[in-house]
Amino acid sequence: MFSKSCEYGIRASIYVAKNSLKNRKVSLKEVAKHTDSPPAFMAKILQKLTRTEILSSFKGPTGGFSVALDNLEKISLLSIVLAMDGNGIFEDCTLGLRKCDVEKPCPLHFKFIQIRDEMRETLESTSLRSLAEQVSDGVTFLKR
Repeated sequence: MFSKSCEYGIRASIYVAKNSLKNRKVSLKEVAKHTDSPPAFMAKILQKLTRTEILSSFKGPTGGFSVALDNLEKISLLSIVLAMDGNGIFEDCTLGLRKCDVEKPCPLHFKFIQIRDEMRETLESTSLRSLAEQVSDGVTFLKR
């Protein structure tokens, strides 16, 4: 459903948020290790998440990545998905057709409207804080 980058972006955001709740910044290498992703790939993802202000980045010996505690409730899973994949999941044709809209729908167009609306609501109502608090410390992510 989500791109590989988006999945890793969600993983990274959860990991950074979990550590932010402990007042701890994490390094690129640490995030890459705990999300089972190549460091070069994770660097690009963390850069995008920082550029879109989901994560904060700090340089220097005590630097690393974190999320401001007052932002943990404000950042939704939807904001991470939009930062990583854009709005295409809600607007592009499910079958990948160039022209698909209300006037010229694909065979699945109207069936997926409700699913997309429900998915948007679920993503929007899920905060990064709730994910960070609910995912256990020793969680193992699927290898991709």
